[in-house]
Amino acid sequence: MKPFYVRELTTYPTGARRIRLLAIAVLACLVANFETTIATILPLLREDLDMSLSAYGLIAATSVLVGGLSAGVGGVLSDRWGRVVLLVPTLTITAACNFLLAAVDSVAMLFWVRCLMLFIEGAGVTITASLVRDFSPRMGRAQAFGFWTWGAVGASFLASALAGLTLPLFGNAWQSQAILMGVVSLALCAVIAWRIAEPSAALRAAVFTVEDESAAPQPSGTGVARARELFRHGHLWGHVLGNTAWQVLYWTFTLFGQTIMVDSFALDTAQANGVVAIGVVLNALTVVAVGRLSDRTRLRKPFTLAGTLATAAALAYYIALIGDGPDALHVAIVYTVLFVAMGVAYVPWMANFSEDAEDVRAGLQGTALGMWGLAVRVMIVLMLLVAPQVVGLGGWAAWLLVALAGQLVFLGAIAGFRGRWRRPAAVGHVGAA
Repeated sequence: MKPFYVRELTTYPTGARRIRLLAIAVLACLVANFETTIATILPLLREDLDMSLSAYGLIAATSVLVGGLSAGVGGVLSDRWGRVVLLVPTLTITAACNFLLAAVDSVAMLFWVRCLMLFIEGAGVTITASLVRDFSPRMGRAQAFGFWTWGAVGASFLASALAGLTLPLFGNAWQSQAILMGVVSLALCAVIAWRIAEPSAALRAAVFTVEDESAAPQPSGTGVARARELFRHGHLWGHVLGNTAWQVLYWTFTLFGQTIMVDSFALDTAQANGVVAIGVVLNALTVVAVGRLSDRTRLRKPFTLAGTLATAAALAYYIALIGDGPDALHVAIVYTVLFVAMGVAYVPWMANFSEDAEDVRAGLQGTALGMWGLAVRVMIVLMLLVAPQVVGLGGWAAWLLVALAGQLVFLGAIAGFRGRWRRPAAVGHVGAA
């Protein structure tokens, strides 16, 4: 018997209904990222708990690794049990954990609370990506994944705006933000539980090219055998490991972007944050625009290749600027070009990965995305541990060369991806996501 909040669809949603369900999946992604955000209160939290940066680094690394394990397991379970049956509880429990966070009074307690929150959240983010695939036929999938990436951006914006507006009202008490984030997250969870639905197992195992097309489900087999089937395909490992190497650069800028600009180009903190904000906004616009173009042309690999080549070239130039004393505008232009180029590469790759995994076994999208989520989180942990050591020896230029090597690894992996390099002669009907 399904829980009360699970509404299972026996026919593929089309038109406005499909768009509404995609919007709810993106909202779920925003909530999953928002309710675990800690950057807005970290300076106050560190001061209150007398916590060193190295101690927080250990907490961050461990909790991210725990989240990676959750992503892998959650993906498998969502293929077996369904998406919504797991998503709603994971979002709700993580939201409630913010009230537990507000009660933290020691570094040790923070460690356990963050590990608990990230363990639950890891499965939630993977499931939202699986839902986006479930509600996006192939001719709209890249654009749909473009909107999905807005979840993390929207979460950061919402958390920062909430802190900026309310921290002064509560005497800069960091506990106020934990409580408010819990309240806002629970309210959004109620909306998600009220409006969300998911395709039946038969529909999840079907491949749709356009939204009004019927598709036959693939045979299911046993759970263990199905998961092992993914591991036997080298091109899927190429996707997972290649993109993980690509993401070294993305997470370097996510975690250290402002610090790199302050340390390497003598920008002040306000200037660095302004540059990052411009890059993020243009990246968010790029992923949707390029996703739409990728869907309309039915091409993935050419966009991924072009975006990665542009990213590598812009990164090499960015590295060359270190030590040359460029002005803030010069740095901002190069940084913006980097983020636009990454946007060109990313969502067509994500659609390509989803489709390649779908061709192996359509009913294992959650498992495939979970493999990728686990690999990326393991990389983040290693980066948190290794990057400071490399920077200490050779400066930020040395670490960015590591990130550049990751781009080159991804370029090599693209050769093994499935899919066309040229547009088919007859495009036919295209569904918009």
